[in-house]
Amino acid sequence: MFSQNRISRHKMSCWGNYYRCLILFVAFLCLTSICSNYIIINFSFICMQEDLTDFVVVNGTKTNIYTYDGDHKKYIMWAVGAGTVLGTVPTNWLVVKFGAKWTFLVAGLISAASTALIPLAAKYDYYLLLFLRFVQGFAYSTDFAAIGIITVRWAPLNEVALFLAILTCFTGAASIITNSVTGFICESSFGWKYAYYLHAFVGLILFALWAAFYIDDPQDSKRVSDRELTGIHKNKSAAHLDKKSDIPYTKLFTSPVVLIIWLNAFFEMSAVIFFTTYLPIYFHQVLGFSIQQTGVIVAIILGVNIPLRLASATFSDRITFLTEKTKIIIFNSISVGLSGLLLACTAFIPSEFNVEICWYFVGIMMCISVNCGGFYKCAALHARQHAHIVIAAIQFTKCLALFTGPTLVAFYVKVESNQSQWIPVYLCLGLSMFAANLISVFVFTDEPAKWTDKYAEVPLEEAKC
Repeated sequence: MFSQNRISRHKMSCWGNYYRCLILFVAFLCLTSICSNYIIINFSFICMQEDLTDFVVVNGTKTNIYTYDGDHKKYIMWAVGAGTVLGTVPTNWLVVKFGAKWTFLVAGLISAASTALIPLAAKYDYYLLLFLRFVQGFAYSTDFAAIGIITVRWAPLNEVALFLAILTCFTGAASIITNSVTGFICESSFGWKYAYYLHAFVGLILFALWAAFYIDDPQDSKRVSDRELTGIHKNKSAAHLDKKSDIPYTKLFTSPVVLIIWLNAFFEMSAVIFFTTYLPIYFHQVLGFSIQQTGVIVAIILGVNIPLRLASATFSDRITFLTEKTKIIIFNSISVGLSGLLLACTAFIPSEFNVEICWYFVGIMMCISVNCGGFYKCAALHARQHAHIVIAAIQFTKCLALFTGPTLVAFYVKVESNQSQWIPVYLCLGLSMFAANLISVFVFTDEPAKWTDKYAEVPLEEAKC
């Protein structure tokens, strides 16, 4: 697996036995930064249309140049989706082939630069704005590939669920930070443009930390102690540790279990991306909250799942009176099935009950937060040493999900303040989630796939998180 000479170099690490925790923390911050950069426009739409500092005169009337109609907004949203779709394959290949250190660093720098230029593009050229959004999406496409390879290389087998829980909660963290900060800056004397400049500046700092601390393989650095390296490699097969291990792509991409994992991920992520994109607009235009109230409320709703996400990962790993398959089905039914039903019901609550609607969305996000014990864990146990490929491919379902919300809204919602036009959007998303979960009940398993047999060298029970 690894040489004793190499291990001996790690005995006197000044980082103790927890360098992987530093890697996990820095990776989480960088993932959050890239996500924040692409979702900031969702909230700033509200601020931009109220900015009267830049205008054109049409028939003697001042018209704000930052006011976008439904079609313009749709293409702005689709641009980041297109960038993510087209970037998924090359960025995933680069991460798997060359590691995450430099690939993810370049993506972070590109994301920060494009974010800093968006106010300029919004003022002078709509098509330049679309191009920068495309670039943001291309950079964002590295996120899940990075999550997969970091987990495979750095997580001990008994911490896989915890790694996944922390690394995949960056969307909620980004929403908390971005909506709160942008709402505050929008109503300050600085204005919405400085929200973009601040996000870009913070991104540069965080990716400087990434370049300084991240290592693609723990056995290649003296910062990792002998004891920590042994823990990271414990019970992992030679194939798991071999960076050049062959991957059975055809069998993997045609596996019914893997396909249903991606189906559940797609519909759940469609809902989550819809929330991050349109909740600010819905809460301000339909429910009547002020800009600052909207920022705080949406941040709470999208961020409330973070502590529960970490707790559910721990419960999923530690509960012993249920089989792994039973736990996977229960957690997935809560995360995808129950949240889908709640979302469908939310469509019919009148807007005057805006506080009650807030609580419904809190409940939906709390349900979604347990997905690490559902389709994510099914991916880890079924694909074993190839789990990073399955998790990276979830990125592609997330790419497709970037189009779902804008497409539904563009088709059904003509007047954003008209609540009845939002009802079919909520129904489509909610009922699709429920149907996907129903299929998973009959398909999901905790057993390793047959195409992992020749690599798996440890008992399944030792590999479970």
